[in-house]
Amino acid sequence: MEPKRIREGYLVKRGSVFNTWKPMWVVLLEDGIEFYKKKSDNSPKGMIPLKGSSLTSPCQDFGKRMFVFKITTTKQQDHFFQAAFLEERDAWVRDIKKAIKCIEGGQKFARKSTRRSIRLPETIDLGALYLSMKDTEKGIKELNLEKDKKIFNHCFTGNCVIDWLVSKQSVRNRQEGLMIASSLLNEGYLQPAGDLSKNAVDGTAENPFLDNPDAFYYFPDSGFFCEENSSDDDVILKEEFRGVIIKQGCLLKQGDDPLGAIHLRGCVVTSVESNPDGKKGEEENLFEIITADEVHYFLQAATPKERTEWIKAIQVASRTGK
Repeated sequence: MEPKRIREGYLVKRGSVFNTWKPMWVVLLEDGIEFYKKKSDNSPKGMIPLKGSSLTSPCQDFGKRMFVFKITTTKQQDHFFQAAFLEERDAWVRDIKKAIKCIEGGQKFARKSTRRSIRLPETIDLGALYLSMKDTEKGIKELNLEKDKKIFNHCFTGNCVIDWLVSKQSVRNRQEGLMIASSLLNEGYLQPAGDLSKNAVDGTAENPFLDNPDAFYYFPDSGFFCEENSSDDDVILKEEFRGVIIKQGCLLKQGDDPLGAIHLRGCVVTSVESNPDGKKGEEENLFEIITADEVHYFLQAATPKERTEWIKAIQVASRTGK
């Protein structure tokens, strides 16, 4: 039986020979990490075994590159990956750590074993339930919640999820609601926000979902972002989409080549820290676009907030645009 795919997506990986950074389609399996040049490729360019490996995050080895994490194998080989933003990096790190822990304990990855242990009623369709929960009128209301001097935007509490399931008669009681909510979380329909809910997912509790007003969650495509003071001096990104024009405004572009277009389909975008020592300079708020043809563009926004908005908008265009 082939190892289960736990997580997959584009990350920027540092080459082991020429030390160049290139976008790779990365697949996290139960026993290792495969990386491909393109998502459509059948054979991986390489594989990183997780047994005995260690993970470092955040990795500060590259001052100008933000949201980098490092995997060190038993042969003392270092592999560096860069995510586009803080929440994406944390999600990868959380799952990789859990995979390593499961290997050490001789266990299956937690989400897989949890799904098998939960027997859902045949009438429950998690996909359809997810769409109902997201309904703008009758679904779960997304709020801006504050906790520990952080503001969590576009999220909701664990007990609100259970309240909604009970009120819509999707479940018979709160215990059954907890079982359904855990399944939604395990399948990726819900994501944890904040330390309390993340720790529950990382732990070995029977139910990774918490029926708790202090446990925050969000829909993965809702535009969730958290305003906080982080070690990366950044905030989670806010998604914007406005019809044909996703976002428009003024940016500074590096280079003397003539004006033109940057093809965004399949590109990878990441933040670039111009002054890792914290001193302000003329090149603040930089970000890098690496196209599908591996052409690198460096752009500069006016403010940190504007940079994060541009990155998120470009990510949308990368999946759907030209």
